[in-house]
Parts: sequence; structure tokens; C-alpha cells
Amino acid sequence: MRVRDWQDILADVVENDRDPDGWRAVGGDRATGIGEDLYLGHPSVGVYQLKTYAKNPFEVQGVGAEVARNLDDEIEPLFPEKGAGRFGVQQPVEDQREAREKANQLEAVVQEHAQSSTSPDALFEDLMDALDSPAYGPMEFDADGRPDAMDDLTDTFEEAEELLDAELEDLIDENVGRGFY
Repeated sequence: MRVRDWQDILADVVENDRDPDGWRAVGGDRATGIGEDLYLGHPSVGVYQLKTYAKNPFEVQGVGAEVARNLDDEIEPLFPEKGAGRFGVQQPVEDQREAREKANQLEAVVQEHAQSSTSPDALFEDLMDALDSPAYGPMEFDADGRPDAMDDLTDTFEEAEELLDAELEDLIDENVGRGFY
């Protein structure tokens, strides 16, 4: 297992050309220390684990690794199905022309859904399609704690958990000043 910067892991997710709506995620507070844990899984891509913390209000730092090459029968039930919260990974637009084009596509999707009966899931999927999102799907996230599935994933990937925790703690110690100046 190779530990990398968390943004490199997200770049792998973005560059993956498999079905973008096949991703699922579980996230919440770290079990120990500051920051958050996130597991991203896709049946044909595998499972990635990310550990991040907000260095300041404008900068997030962290580490991550691929912890499984596929979702097997033991791991798959730990990720949420449709009907849970939702997440999407987006790429920034390249220029002003592309920004206008995406805004027009989004406007058309919102107008279409406003004029017909629709479901929240259908609106979300159409928005992700309009934005050409490379990864999106159901997510279980607890901003104030940890979902139960998170503890099960942590136990399943215990070695990765220990290694990534140590790497993140080193990163925090290296970048965060302690005490008053």
C-alpha cells in the first residue's frame, strides 16, 4: 500500500473512466485526533481511504491510499445504497466559455425539474450529468461523529488505518504550531 497526498487520490478518482454514478462513500470524524476520515468505493475500481484535516479555513491537507482493489461481498454492504445522502466530485471549469456553458446546462436542468414532478435523486443525477461529474453517488456522513459503517471499515482495513493515522499525525505535527505566540 502506497500512502499519497489526498488530492492525488481524488485525481485518481477523477481520471477514472468507469461509470461515474457507481461510487459510494462513508465519512465522518477521525476516531482519534483532529480531522476527518473518508472511504470512497466503486465496485470495479476499489476502495480508497482518505484522512484530512483543515490546516486553516482555506487549506485542507491529508493523506490517502488505495486499500482494496474491488468491493467484495464483505466490504460492499458497509457502503450506503441509494436513498442515503449524496456526494459528487467536481473538476473546476477551465475558462469563462466553459463556465457559461455549464451554467446554461444547469439552468436548463433546474427549469426542466421545476416544471415537472421529479424526485430529489433524479434532480441530483441530472445535475451531476450536466456538470459532467467524474464521480458521484450515495454517501453516509456524520459531521459530528462517525457512522457505524465507518468503524466496521476501520476494523476491516486496520493496517491501513494505523499507517494513515501515523502519516496524518506527522503531517499535522509538521504543519501546525502548538501553543500561543
